Amino acid sequence: MTRLTLLLLRWTAVLPLPLVRALGVVLGWALYWLVASRRHVVHTNLRLCFPQWDARQLRVATQQTFVYFAKAWLDRGWLWHGADSTLRSRLHLKGAVHELQGQQATVIFAPHFVGLDAGWTAITQQLDRRFTTIYTNQANVVANAWILQGRQRFGAARLFGRVEGVKPIIAALKAGEPLYLLPDMNFGPEDSVFVPFYGVQACTVPSLSRFARLGRAKVVPLVTRMTVDGYDVEILPAWQDFPTADVVADTALMNQRLQSYIDTMPTQYYWVHKRFKDRPNGEVPPY
Repeated sequence: MTRLTLLLLRWTAVLPLPLVRALGVVLGWALYWLVASRRHVVHTNLRLCFPQWDARQLRVATQQTFVYFAKAWLDRGWLWHGADSTLRSRLHLKGAVHELQGQQATVIFAPHFVGLDAGWTAITQQLDRRFTTIYTNQANVVANAWILQGRQRFGAARLFGRVEGVKPIIAALKAGEPLYLLPDMNFGPEDSVFVPFYGVQACTVPSLSRFARLGRAKVVPLVTRMTVDGYDVEILPAWQDFPTADVVADTALMNQRLQSYIDTMPTQYYWVHKRFKDRPNGEVPPY
């Protein structure tokens, strides 16, 4: 079944983008109705983070989240199998691109928007620099191989397994290889801190602050927005006075700034994740 699914995704690489996105709408609505457990997760996340929304706003936002998620998933067909020229016409790198040029040690803060793979593909394809990221192996061997191949399609990209530890990552940072980091998820209470996220205490890994400090690196945010003709991959100016000596304060600041990015496109964030699964002081998980 996995091989058949990936074969169909490879086939979508040659389709016009409007048709791929239309298929994404159909798939998104199907997932919304069929996967009730994940629909509950998305609705709960949105209810906690946007308490000012009424029932209709929450329902519509939940539906839109599934549609964006499905569109982005299908987009991996052309991201990882489409022609080089097709990608360059659909991936629009903009903003403070100069922040990723040169050899200065750099940690890229790449939040979990649905276009996270589009952002990675854009910088590895269009910038002459070796980038690194951290990867967790998937249980499905076939899907795992496909994802690894797709994310290493361009440039001299390096994917570090979580089991490898931090030493090779820090060494690469100091050697001038930017780290594409996605620290805005609940990875369990071990080595995490609880800091506010939309006013709710969220279990958050403080890796952005730690990698920046250990690698003596600047932090550059990268925000990827899905558009009708592809993706806008915006490089924002490097954060000033970050990191500090206070890891918890740094991580709280990361979440605060992340909120400002999410507020510009709330339904393109990865709300399918159980962001508030682990709770402080024995609180009951909201799911």
